[in-house]
Order: sequence, then C-alpha cells, then structure tokens
Amino acid sequence: MIIDCHAHVFQHWAGACGHPSSEIHRKYMQKVQTRTSARVFRACDGKEVSGAVLFNSGDNSWAGLKDVDFRVGNYGRLDFTIDGEDYHSQYMPVGMQQMVAPPELMLAQMDYAGVDHSLLQTGWGYGAMNDYNAFAQNQYPDRFTALLNVDEARAFTEDALGEFDRAHRQLGLKGVYFALDAFARYGFDVTFDDRRFDVFWSKIDAASLPVFFEITAIPHYDEASYIANVARLHGLMNRFRNIRWVLVMGPPVGFFGRSGSWSFPEEVLAAYRHDNLLIELMFPITWGGAWEYPYVEAQVLVREMRDLFGAAKLIWGSDMPNVERFCTYRQSLDYMRRHCSFLSAGEKDAILGGTLDAMLGVSARRASKAA
Repeated sequence: MIIDCHAHVFQHWAGACGHPSSEIHRKYMQKVQTRTSARVFRACDGKEVSGAVLFNSGDNSWAGLKDVDFRVGNYGRLDFTIDGEDYHSQYMPVGMQQMVAPPELMLAQMDYAGVDHSLLQTGWGYGAMNDYNAFAQNQYPDRFTALLNVDEARAFTEDALGEFDRAHRQLGLKGVYFALDAFARYGFDVTFDDRRFDVFWSKIDAASLPVFFEITAIPHYDEASYIANVARLHGLMNRFRNIRWVLVMGPPVGFFGRSGSWSFPEEVLAAYRHDNLLIELMFPITWGGAWEYPYVEAQVLVREMRDLFGAAKLIWGSDMPNVERFCTYRQSLDYMRRHCSFLSAGEKDAILGGTLDAMLGVSARRASKAA
C-alpha cells in the first residue's frame, strides 16, 4: 500500500478558511511567501524577484511584513503590489484556476498516481484546518488520515489546550502538526521547549498521538538557528520519550547538502538518529524548480540517508497539490518508486507506506471499513 505522508485539502483561500478573519489568513499566507521556493515575478515583464520583497530586512516577525495589498489570485498565484507594480508568487500549479482544493481533487490525483492513502497535514497558510481536515477524513476514512493544528506559540494556553481536546476527542484527528514558523506571529517571544509547554506535550503523550514537526530556522532563518532548534527538539524528545515524531520536509538541503552530499553537524545527526523520529523525504517541493526529473541529485541524497539512518526511518511525501508547480504528482512519487534502484523492494515498501501504516494503523482502519 502506498501512503503519501504529506498532502493537503483546503477551502478557497480568498476567505478566512477557519481563521477569525480573512486578514489574519492573508498575514499567514504572506509570511509563507517571504521565503518560498516558488517562482516570484513582476507581472509586467516576468522579472523574477525574491520573496524577501514582502518583508523588512532585519525583522522576521509579523511586525516586519510590508503592506503590499497581499491577495489571493487565480491560476495558482498569490498577488501583491509594491510601488504601483503588481507581482505574482506562483505558489500553486498554474492549472489551479481558483485557490481551492476539495477532498475530491486529492482523490482524483491519488487514483491517477496510484496512491492508496494520504495523510492530510495542516499549516496556517491553508487555514485553521481542524474542521476541514476532519470533514475530509470522515467523508473518506479509507483514503485520508488527518492531522490537527494548534496555535503553536500559545499551545500552553487554556484556549489552545481546549482546541486540542476538541480536535482530538470530538473531531477524531489522528496526529498533531506543529510548525515553528508560526512563532513569527508573536515576535518569537518563547521557544517550544519552554517548560510552560509541558502541559501541551503531556496531553499529546497521554493521547498517544504522533507529532509532525516542521523545523523552520527561526528566528534568524540561518543554519545556526536551525541547529539550535534541532537541539531543542532533541531535548524535548528525550523528555517525552513515548511521543513519536516526524521531521516534516526532511533535512534542509540548503544547509547540509549544498555540495550534493550530506554533511550533518554531530548534534544534528544525534537528533535525527533518535529512536522515536521519522524523517520525511520531500525533495521535489523545494528543489523541483532547480533539478530536472528524475532528480538524480535527490536520488544521491536518498541513498545517503538510507545508509546513514536506515530505510525504516524514512517516509515519502509529496506536498500535494503544491508540488505540481514543479512536477506532476506521479513524478513526485516515481523518482523514488521507479528510479531509486538502489532501494530493495522491502525498503521501498517501508518508505512508500509501510512505516507510516505501522504508526497510524491505516490498514486496520481500511479493513474495518470494508468489513
């Protein structure tokens, strides 16, 4: 069974999408675009620019976001205006005529690519996703398993803890998505391993839910910040040893794979080797704009990760539908399924679904529904 560990469904982004307001939703979307790997270009002549034009240098928090009339466009684009000039970020595929991805779109894509089941992750740019993810999971329980989201930087508060209980106990969501970039909203005023968060991590421990943890290199978005956050995660994993963790997006090539081969600092290797940590393999979403299919560069990195960590520690994900800005869904799978010939059949089975199935019990739930 092939399981995609990283996919999304979402309502039309022009609305609030579960947030208190559309303005808050747009702020989250704009923050994501400040360091996107998607193509950002000027509308009048196609000149490419960096997403850095969306914020003031030296302030990586929400306070540093520029007023650029940020808005949701069509054909996969997010639009903004600077000094009277319009710009586009091609964040979604051009064929996405409107910025909406209902569950049925993902199902059609899965059927075509040969994917049996997908894990629906979250992210505040998509919206406050608990209700919509639960809707998709409950409508199609044999095809989707869904994660819940919390207000990461305020996860220890009464409101956030109450939302966690609702999402898990009432909505039935099967895991937790936790991303560090969300701390920018509050000016990076706390770290996720602060003892105030123990009440939150203890709830996850008691609920036996896995945590899908996306390490953004906050607060400075550099290698030193990334390493510091990995060290914090390592300490947290040692404090809460019953929690299972997944490193969302996998290791950053820009920090540790610039030469075409991995070079990990010892403290990073130690964290990655933790018994309770799995690592996502998701190269096309970030490097598909620079590398050509079938991504020979990624194949080298996959081989090295297999040799360093073992295939049982690696799980494949696509980041659909975003990844189609660079390649097709099938290509995001086939560079591994067809072209990583150094992987044995058993290793491919583990990476492409077996390990995630063991964590989330997908086969058992599918069999129960069939019965």
